[in-house]
Amino acid sequence: MRNSQRYIVGVDLGGTNIVVGAMAEDGSSQHALRSQPTHAQLGADAVADRIVEMIGDVITVTMAETGAKRNQFLGVGIGAPGPLDRERGLVIVAPNLGWKNFPLRERVMTGTGLKATLDNDANCATLGEWWLGAARGGKCVVGITIGTGIGGGLILDGKLYHGVSDVAGEIGHTTIDMNGRRCKCGNYGCLEAYASGPNIAERARERIADDEGSVLAKMVGGQLDKITAATVYEAANAGDESALDVVKETARFLGAGVANLLNVFNPDVVVIAGGVTDAGDTLFEPLRAEARRRAFKPAFDACRIVPGSLRGSAGVVGAVATFRSRELGLS
Repeated sequence: MRNSQRYIVGVDLGGTNIVVGAMAEDGSSQHALRSQPTHAQLGADAVADRIVEMIGDVITVTMAETGAKRNQFLGVGIGAPGPLDRERGLVIVAPNLGWKNFPLRERVMTGTGLKATLDNDANCATLGEWWLGAARGGKCVVGITIGTGIGGGLILDGKLYHGVSDVAGEIGHTTIDMNGRRCKCGNYGCLEAYASGPNIAERARERIADDEGSVLAKMVGGQLDKITAATVYEAANAGDESALDVVKETARFLGAGVANLLNVFNPDVVVIAGGVTDAGDTLFEPLRAEARRRAFKPAFDACRIVPGSLRGSAGVVGAVATFRSRELGLS
């Protein structure tokens, strides 16, 4: 019997990796999830070409797995760092990629021959967790994505909120220290400058620079430039005091940011996605404690603060969901 299901391809473009996969239109199945390094240093054109190649590969594999024909692929949802111009399909500024005014949607449409939509990558991850993940059932949801940068997404009364110029939800660029560290966006004291993956690693390097006996240093053979956020989480879970201090400090930064969001939006779910979930309760327990300490009690009590459950695929799932919403009118 011929497969009559229709499929949508999702693209999650990050500063470190590109993840592409296909999903059934109704979200009932996921296929051919692929990840490759972004290699942003090669330039926007090279990255766009790689995205198009990955989409082609995903479609080919999904056809082989399901028996679907090429005309059963409806289009491509793309999640990319912003700010964006969704209507024109432009990445206006992406500090972690070095892009300005790049026509990503048009490049994908031309390269694949398929319709495409473009939305912020953190919006997509938040929508993915709301559609099929840890925020499912939430009415007012705040999503925070922690990777090369820190992004955010807002779902208000069941709808993704973009703001009047498509930059709502830039949680990573809220200020937590007016005279703090310089952020790649050019501002000082942004949450991203303290709690993104690279900045977690940088704070760990600073802490152990003179501690030759650190477990964290031994894990990378003394080559401190090899420390990543994942290394820090692993060392913290193994009981390394320096790593534990960095994770707890990160939790306080994030907890303060979450408390601000609780007081402004009064959400029923805050979902935090990305590699940070590897830290588990070592991060989430002090994070919740800090949010409890700083937020109004009714706001904190009404909200679940949870790690994302769509590990590695939230952005792809959400990119598919944005295509469903914009092109098919489905929620």
